Amino acid sequence: MNEIITTENTKVNPNLVQNYLMTNAKNLPEVSIEEIRTKLSNLTQEEFNRVQVVPIKDSLIMFILSFCFGNYGVDRFMLGQVGLGVLKLLTVGGCGIWWLIDLFLIMEETKKTNYEKIMSAMPYQNI
Repeated sequence: MNEIITTENTKVNPNLVQNYLMTNAKNLPEVSIEEIRTKLSNLTQEEFNRVQVVPIKDSLIMFILSFCFGNYGVDRFMLGQVGLGVLKLLTVGGCGIWWLIDLFLIMEETKKTNYEKIMSAMPYQNI
């Protein structure tokens, strides 16, 4: 007989957490990896599945986009920062100055945005 396995209250498998972090660690702030690991380990399988489907932006791809199209604000639009994207577009990357500064900042900004997305997908935990 086939049994239906419910994952409603089952704790997430630690190997799944490890695999998730190994895959996404390069796109998350280094200082937050342990915090994320702890919170992910306390989730149920169902909650973890919701976190897994959160789209994570690749910080290297964002750097390349910023390098090629940063004057037009494409990097900021991709991060969901529409206001900054429009401003950057209208000023053509702040006459190139803002574009140059963003080349140094965009990778960390991408990691920070990814962290915020993951944290907002998790249920509130008081750890």
